[in-house]
Amino acid sequence: MKHVFIIGSKGIPAKYGGFETFVEKLTEGQKSKQIKYHVSCLADDYKNFKHNGARCFNIKVPNIGPAKAVYYDIAALKESIKCIEDNKIKNSIVYILACRIGPFVGYYKNKLKKLGGTLIVNPDGHEWKRAKWNKAIRQYWKVSEKYMVKHADLLICDSKNIEKYIKEDYKQYNPRTTFIAYGADTEKSKLTDEDSTLLQWYKEKNVKKKEYYLVVGRFVPENNYETMITEFMKSKTKKDFILITNVEKNKFYEELREKTNFDKDKRIKFVGTVYNQELLKKIRENAYGYFHGHEVGGTNPSLLEALATTDLNILLDVGFNREVGMDGALYFNKKNRNLANLIDKLDNIDEGYIKTLGSKAKDRIQKEYTWSYIIDKYEELLANKISY
Repeated sequence: MKHVFIIGSKGIPAKYGGFETFVEKLTEGQKSKQIKYHVSCLADDYKNFKHNGARCFNIKVPNIGPAKAVYYDIAALKESIKCIEDNKIKNSIVYILACRIGPFVGYYKNKLKKLGGTLIVNPDGHEWKRAKWNKAIRQYWKVSEKYMVKHADLLICDSKNIEKYIKEDYKQYNPRTTFIAYGADTEKSKLTDEDSTLLQWYKEKNVKKKEYYLVVGRFVPENNYETMITEFMKSKTKKDFILITNVEKNKFYEELREKTNFDKDKRIKFVGTVYNQELLKKIRENAYGYFHGHEVGGTNPSLLEALATTDLNILLDVGFNREVGMDGALYFNKKNRNLANLIDKLDNIDEGYIKTLGSKAKDRIQKEYTWSYIIDKYEELLANKISY
């Protein structure tokens, strides 16, 4: 039996978040009987419980601001090592999601090594590039990433571009890497076009099927909302631009509104968040097109969901997005009128061409990004059929 301790997600059952969904799907879809998962969960008590067959252990963390995530990962790592030691577990694996605890990881790596354990790290994306962090925090993230790479026995990258970056930027450590992508839900929505939930949502938001472009994601600068909004405003399309995102008390939202006056363009509609997953899936399916402006990170969950559901996907032309979308999507850059001109062309594009794009996108997801395929890859690795 291979005992695998997963640290770095907020825990399961998953309510939101990429890493949380990943851990939920990995444990829910477990096929191998050779693996026992132990999952750290951020909670207000210390109890243990079972979910999807995994042993979940709660970690209580004081409210200490930005350092909370670092404290949580260290506490979860300490608890994992204690469990390995107390139960005399042989050949354990500790899998840390993201690079938050680099300056501290060397000490715990040595303890784990003495117990015969292996340290695997998922470096996530370029967290140190995110605009939400101030300069000092960005510097910490970059240093932390360096030490996580240095001490990891293996790095699992969910993007080939991230894997290439790790190998090039940290070649002095000769990092051991492998590529396993994030997964996507490929099932169609259970809702029909006549479902009252969908029709009510359309009525409230004043939206019509196939008469809107869509974006779903966090409202942060590095997702290039400014480019998408300003370019959409320059276009002549009569379709709406629907933004499913949380902008409540968002400083960036106010700055962008003052800068672009998007609130004066009736086509641009911020509609809040949608927590009903079947409804969200149907909204995606019925969109005329999907915009994806993410510039930081690896394989993005919202992009996979878009390719699996929406026929016309228009992605920012960066390596992360190209490697996923390939020839099943169209691409835009940040030059003046590049996206605006593309939107105008798409208003009169042949419907058959859109269907062909959609078919290629769905085929891409079906072959490389289903959760079943991703779980197989992980289990092959974690059960030690692949040497690391």
